[in-house]
Amino acid sequence: MSASTAAGESLSTMLGGSASNIKIHKTGLGLMLLTWTPNPVPDEQSFPAIKAAIDLVPANERLLINSAEFYGGQEHFTANLELLARFFTKYPELADRTFLSVKGGTSGTEIHVVDGSPENLRRSVDAINKALDGKKRLDLFECARVDPKIPIEQVMESLKGLIKEGKFDHIGVSEISAETLKKAAAVAPIASVEIEVSPWSYEEETKKVIATARDLKIPVVAYSPLGRGFLTGQLKKEDLPAGDMRLRFSRFQDEALAHNQKIVDALSAIAQKKGVTNAQLSLAWVSNLGPHMVPIPGSSKVNRVQENFAGGNIKLTEEEVESIKAAVEDVGVKGGRYFDMSKEQEHRWG
Repeated sequence: MSASTAAGESLSTMLGGSASNIKIHKTGLGLMLLTWTPNPVPDEQSFPAIKAAIDLVPANERLLINSAEFYGGQEHFTANLELLARFFTKYPELADRTFLSVKGGTSGTEIHVVDGSPENLRRSVDAINKALDGKKRLDLFECARVDPKIPIEQVMESLKGLIKEGKFDHIGVSEISAETLKKAAAVAPIASVEIEVSPWSYEEETKKVIATARDLKIPVVAYSPLGRGFLTGQLKKEDLPAGDMRLRFSRFQDEALAHNQKIVDALSAIAQKKGVTNAQLSLAWVSNLGPHMVPIPGSSKVNRVQENFAGGNIKLTEEEVESIKAAVEDVGVKGGRYFDMSKEQEHRWG
């Protein structure tokens, strides 16, 4: 652990809205790449990684674990949730030490089709609970994207109705603009807002959402805080197996990747000077954006989980924060968060 980490310090944050009495750990755990990958990680490797994260969380806090109805890909939508069901079957005593956030609200047959209709939201929540098989409570449900066809207020009312039926406990939102977040929060208590945040994903709208969430006392669950692994400096394109979704993203195309490597090199120099890993530097940067920031890095390796959780406790000086910001801005990020910006329609801010 870095000397920059306060010895014995545990950082936590409170959830928002109806979950404002629940304290979660400052770093959460993303589960997507355990199952949404050409080569799903076997239980024998996944289970120790999940358990290692829970073991790092003090007894008075809960670990936010982040899943989705569709984190098995088109061929096996609910594989990630079924993995969790198997995990909590083996470790039932750990269920209450976690806070499970699950994205849904896409079509039951097409991952990239957003459907916020009351009928589909019910279908999505029911599919999630069926896959969990009663082994873990669905603590929070959130629509993965905002459906432009349906007013956000109507979506919130639908979710409130499902809560009244006892299907889950709290409402979250994901990939939402600051203005839409305000509208949603005016209708329903919002426990968390999930958006992509990292040194190379820090758009103007990202900043607005972070500021709005802070004003509304809602934590920001920051997904892909390590730039989908690239900002760690450990990931090479040739390491990605055929079919890996990152191979389709514009930032991972050859020309863009070579350009973006300059960002990694600059961050590596800062990390080396700080005495931390690249991953820890990126996580510290996200955490230092505010006390309501909760990065959710994912890993299938116990040592990486431990490294990542240490990174969430590292303090950065103002000079270090500015040097990281300058390192990214001076080089400039090549490529959109998913595809070319002109083709980003299905991943727009809602």
